[in-house]
Amino acid sequence: MLGYMEKINDGEGHPSSSHQALKGTSKWATSLENLLEDPEGVKRFREFLKKEFSEENVLFWLACEEFKKTQGKKQMQEKAKEIYMTFLSSKASSQVNVEGQSRLSETILETPHPLMFQKLQDQIFNLMKYDSYSRFLKSDIFLNQKKSEEQEENSPEAQTAAKRASRIYNT
Repeated sequence: MLGYMEKINDGEGHPSSSHQALKGTSKWATSLENLLEDPEGVKRFREFLKKEFSEENVLFWLACEEFKKTQGKKQMQEKAKEIYMTFLSSKASSQVNVEGQSRLSETILETPHPLMFQKLQDQIFNLMKYDSYSRFLKSDIFLNQKKSEEQEENSPEAQTAAKRASRIYNT
């Protein structure tokens, strides 16, 4: 089980689908979706959730996102069982608290489909969005990251590079 949780660790391989001018904390502050698209954002959010003893929520969400991309019935069955055993069964090592989890029986694992965990994933997403996310935006982890980014932007090196770039594009 631990190996599986390491694979979804920091959102590695989780491509950013948003190409906005906003970066880092500025982008994270716009929505939980933007935060979850950024591997560094996922890493910081996990760090925060660990301190809140609710890291399993983002791990479950990431596992469900990966599950949707799974090809082949056998791989899907294996991953579905892994998600069930890690997050949903009564003996789960990182159990998430979702309504209706007791109604999700192991028999559903025999006939998996990409959206089989969608309802539960949506519950966890909303829990994070309306609970943990707002606290994360006020946390030391987020604020320190934001301050660090602002210091980098205001450094003489960054300003010089920006001036060079503007000279190049304005000629």
